[in-house]
Amino acid sequence: MSIKNVPTTDEPPVVVIGAGPVGLAAAARLVERGVEPLVLEAGPSAGTAVREWSHVRLFSRWAEITDPAAEKLLAPTGWVRPDGAAYPTGGDWAKQYLQPLADVLGDKVRYGATVTGVARAGRDRVVGSGRDEQPFAVHILSADGREERISARAVIDASGTWSLPGPLGADGLPALGEKATAGRISYRIPDLGDPAVRARYAGRRTAVVGSGASAFTALAVLADLAKEEPGTHAVWILRRGITGSTFGGGEADQLPARGALGLRAKAAVDEGRASAVTGFRTQAVERDGARAVLVAEDGRRLDPVDELIVLTGLRPDLSFLSELRLGLDDRLQAPTALAPLIDPDVHSCGTVHPHGVNELSHPEQGVYLVGMKSYGRAPTFLAMTGYEQVRSVTAAIAGDRAAAERVELTLPQTGVCGGAGLFDEPGTAPAENGGCCATPVTAQTGTGTPATASSGC
Repeated sequence: MSIKNVPTTDEPPVVVIGAGPVGLAAAARLVERGVEPLVLEAGPSAGTAVREWSHVRLFSRWAEITDPAAEKLLAPTGWVRPDGAAYPTGGDWAKQYLQPLADVLGDKVRYGATVTGVARAGRDRVVGSGRDEQPFAVHILSADGREERISARAVIDASGTWSLPGPLGADGLPALGEKATAGRISYRIPDLGDPAVRARYAGRRTAVVGSGASAFTALAVLADLAKEEPGTHAVWILRRGITGSTFGGGEADQLPARGALGLRAKAAVDEGRASAVTGFRTQAVERDGARAVLVAEDGRRLDPVDELIVLTGLRPDLSFLSELRLGLDDRLQAPTALAPLIDPDVHSCGTVHPHGVNELSHPEQGVYLVGMKSYGRAPTFLAMTGYEQVRSVTAAIAGDRAAAERVELTLPQTGVCGGAGLFDEPGTAPAENGGCCATPVTAQTGTGTPATASSGC
């Protein structure tokens, strides 16, 4: 079964950029409301970015990563959601949910379609006269090199942040020599189940740069490799010192899988399979024959390494939106009204205030950044938040303002954080009664009370 692309009105479609979890949920919500969507996906399949970390297991359960409107579309095909208590890998998510959903949407999803620009038709960002009455002009580059321009009544950008990993340089810019050393650098968690990738790190000295769950994962898998391959060693590069929270919450973490991951990273250091270098802010990477030497801003130089794994966060690609009038926070690059609600200095994903169309709107009417991209550089996004975002946004596009502003966010007891966990653990709940929040939390906008949780996730 698939839904044919037969417009019900003469209006142009709502263009959704990205066929990932939130983009496809947006399309399902639009279909539910009788609004024509057109999903533009740069890759060859649904969840192209998710498939790139197919070996990594989520911290979220199946119950938290499927959208209700999407499930309604899938139901007539005989699709049944996998065990809600199980923890899928990225590959599971893409194959068992995202691709079937895209298949149901049929030719409402176009693959190999890279959006290169979005503007108001006939208006650059300077021109204000008649601006809001004009449709959007969306420029597309097809996989075969063809250029195309289509009209859209609204634009929902769910393209995520996967394409722009943070650089090695501590100042947010690529370190001197980083580009020249690109052949030795990976910005992803290695899949050591791939023989070629395993061979790249086996018996070698690898620098791991970063302090989040992805870095923990890389340290843990390299430590496991060191047990089997003599000479394998990880050098963990930290821009700050080691404190009580460096390795996460450990056994006190209410998301057990994440706590266990931090403990494995700590064990890698304690057992000597990884060594930590603290307060090291990389300024340059130099070549020492076939190896690389990291140089800090204070002049320190580390012993040569064979490989580097740089896991310093992700950031949004705003280049193709430059002709739109966006209102973005100058620090997080998130919508200005949303930024203080997701500030990682204040909030974890379990304490995010509920939000929808009001917080996601811009000076340019009819354009919305949703999903991970809406969070800019904040790392606290969770899939359920994205699904609620597009429920609200699509209601607004359909003219149902009351539903759009009736934003609700429910945080279940377990697994709401869609972070990068270990991929070699079974796909079941890692421990009983674990999770982001001790009790489910529901909050609404307009109540004056932000969502709260017993602890951050």
